Amino acid sequence: HPPYTLELIFKSFMQLLDRYLLAQFIRHFLTLNIAFTSLYLLIDFFEKFDEFSEAGKPMSLVISFFMLNLPYVVDQLNPVLILLSGVITFGVLNNNNELLALKAAGIPLRKIIRPILIGSVIATTIFILAAQLLLPKTIAVTNDIWFEQVRGKVPLGIFRNGRDYFKGNEGFYSFQWPNKEKIIFRDFSYSTWDENYNIKSLASAEFANWVPPMWVLKTGQIIERDETGSFISKPFKVFTQRFPETPDDFLVPEYESAEKSLTGLFSDISKQDLAIEKTRARAEFYGRISYLLLGIPLLLLGLPILIISYQKWGRDLSIAIPVSCFMAFFAWGIWGTLQSLAKAGTLWPIPAAFSVNIVFALIGLYLLKKQDL
Repeated sequence: HPPYTLELIFKSFMQLLDRYLLAQFIRHFLTLNIAFTSLYLLIDFFEKFDEFSEAGKPMSLVISFFMLNLPYVVDQLNPVLILLSGVITFGVLNNNNELLALKAAGIPLRKIIRPILIGSVIATTIFILAAQLLLPKTIAVTNDIWFEQVRGKVPLGIFRNGRDYFKGNEGFYSFQWPNKEKIIFRDFSYSTWDENYNIKSLASAEFANWVPPMWVLKTGQIIERDETGSFISKPFKVFTQRFPETPDDFLVPEYESAEKSLTGLFSDISKQDLAIEKTRARAEFYGRISYLLLGIPLLLLGLPILIISYQKWGRDLSIAIPVSCFMAFFAWGIWGTLQSLAKAGTLWPIPAAFSVNIVFALIGLYLLKKQDL
C-alpha cells in the first residue's frame, strides 16, 4: 500500500538520521574531551611537577595524581564540552548543506536537533552519576597526595558550629572564616598553654587580617599570665603580631565540597546548626546540581546562534565556535558570581543556582522556535 510504504520509508530515514547525528555528537564529544583534558593536564603538569620533584616523590605517584585528577577536569569542562559537541555536530550538518536539504524535505528543526539534545542529556546523566559515585573518591585521593604527601600539610583542626579550631605548633586558633577566598577572620583568638594545660596567654579580636608577614588584630585584648599566676589584660584597637602559623598552614582543601557526593552535600544541609551555614550548604548543593545541568541550556542557545551566524555571515563554525566559547565563559562568570552571593546569604540559593540555566534555556528555545517557523 503506497501511503504505508512512504510512512515506513520516512520512519526508517528518521531513525537513521537520529543514529547518525547521535553518533556524530558522541564522536565530537570524545574528541573534544581528549583535546581539552590533554591541554589542561599538560599545563597543570608543568605547574606542579617542580613541587613533586622537590618533595622527592616518585614518578608513579605523579602519574597516579594526574590520572586520578582526570574525572575532576572533565567534570569542570562539562558545560563547554556539551555545548561545543552539539554546535560542531550541527555546524558540520549545516556546512554540508544537509540541514537545508532536510528542511526542504519538510522535516522540522525540532526533529533534526532531537538526537543532539538526547546526546546532551546522556552526557549530563553520566556527569551526574560520576559526581555521585566517582568524583568523591578520586578527589579525596588527589587532595591527600597534593596537600599532605607533596606539600607536607596535614589537617590541623576541625570545624564545629560555624567556627574553625586549629592546633598550631605552640598554641590553638579559633575563629570564624566567612569567605575562604579572603584572608579575613572574625571572632579570632589565639591561646598558648603550658605543659600542665594551663593557659599562658590569650589574644582575642573581633577581626584578624593577614598582612604578610604579620597578623593584624583589630578591637580586642591580650591576656597574659605573669610570674605570680595573675592575669593582665591589655585592650587594643589595632595590634600586630607574628604567630607561628600563617593562613596557608590552615589546611582547607581547594576542592573540599567536591569531595562530597551529591547526597552528601544534601545531607550536610540538615547537619548545620547556624543559619548562615545552612544557607552555605544549600548554595553548595543547588549550585552543584545547576552546574551539572548547565550544558543543556548552553546548547539550546548555541544551536540557534550557529544558524543565525550562517544566515548573516555565511561562516557558521568560524563564528559560532568563538561565540559559543565566549557564551560559556560568560555563563560561568555569572554563575560563579551568583553562587558567591548565595553563599554569603545575599541571594536565595535556588534562584541563584538555576537562574542562568532557566534564562539561557528560554532564550534558546525562543530562538529555535523562530528558526523553525
